[in-house]
Amino acid sequence: MSRGDRVNAPEPCLACDIVSSARPAPGGLLLREGGLVLHAFAGATPLRGWLVLTSERHARAWYDLGPSELASLGPLAARVMNAQRQALGAEHVYAFAIGDALRHFHLHLVPRYPDTPERLRGRGAFDPRPEDALSEEEAVAAVRAVTAYLAGLSPARSP
Repeated sequence: MSRGDRVNAPEPCLACDIVSSARPAPGGLLLREGGLVLHAFAGATPLRGWLVLTSERHARAWYDLGPSELASLGPLAARVMNAQRQALGAEHVYAFAIGDALRHFHLHLVPRYPDTPERLRGRGAFDPRPEDALSEEEAVAAVRAVTAYLAGLSPARSP
């Protein structure tokens, strides 16, 4: 990302920092495609395989994405969601684009498992208890399983 891409970004912008690798995401940047970057959720996560698709350039929301970014978004999100289901055994994957706290387009792809507690389903995934947080090792293992699946490998399901 060039400095000019960030000219309209509020300072500082966590998403700009992640896509430029100034702030590492757990497991690193997983994929760049069609003006989008796939990475793991940058905070503590209660759910294995919580991934985020973020626009490479600073764009406020869906309405600021260009035609090529929009054309890439749906198919890429569907591929990632399928990988989360296949590689991790998720029964469903939620897609959230809220944009109130972070004003840079990002789409949360949040897996739900058969044993996901009711309080962590749907919007509840954003309100975990401290004891719900996965270890960094567990979170990164899930990210790697999805990445391997996307690369065409058939990894064993992560724990």
